[in-house]
Amino acid sequence: MKKSSTIFLQVVVVLIGIGALALLLWEPHIEGRNVHATNFEIYFKDPFIALVYIGSIPFFAALYQAFKVLRYAGQNKVFSAEAVKALRTIKYCAIAIISFVVVEEIFIMLNHGNDDPAGGVFMGVLITFGSVVIATAAAMFERILQNAVDIKSENDLTV
Repeated sequence: MKKSSTIFLQVVVVLIGIGALALLLWEPHIEGRNVHATNFEIYFKDPFIALVYIGSIPFFAALYQAFKVLRYAGQNKVFSAEAVKALRTIKYCAIAIISFVVVEEIFIMLNHGNDDPAGGVFMGVLITFGSVVIATAAAMFERILQNAVDIKSENDLTV
C-alpha cells in the first residue's frame, strides 16, 4: 500500500476518534432533560451516561487497533502476527460494543417512563448493526491474514 494512502486513512481514523469524543462530551448538554442541569447532575447523576462512556472504551480501543493495522500496512508488515492480533482485538471490541448496547437498551426499556423509547432503541439497533458488520469484516480479514501468515511461515521453514 502506498504511504500516502495509509497516512490518509490514519488521519481519517484520528478524525473519527476526535469527532466521537467531541460528540460524547457535547451531546449530554443538549439532551432535552439536561438543558438546564449542572455538569455534576449531567455526569454524576445519570447512570445511562456512565454506561455510554464505559461502552465507548472498546470503540476507542478498536480505533487504536485500526490505526496500528494501517501502520503495519504502511510498513509492508500486514502479513504478520501483530496485524492478525490487532484484527482479533478489533473483532472482540466490536463484540464488546454490542454487549454494552444490549445492556443500554435494557436500561432504556426499563427506565423510559412516559417517554417513547423508539428513538433510543433505533440508535441502539444502528450501532449494533454497524458493530456486527465490523466484527464480521475483522473476523474475515483475521482469517485471511492468519492463513497468509501460516503459509509464509511454512515457506520460511522449507527454505
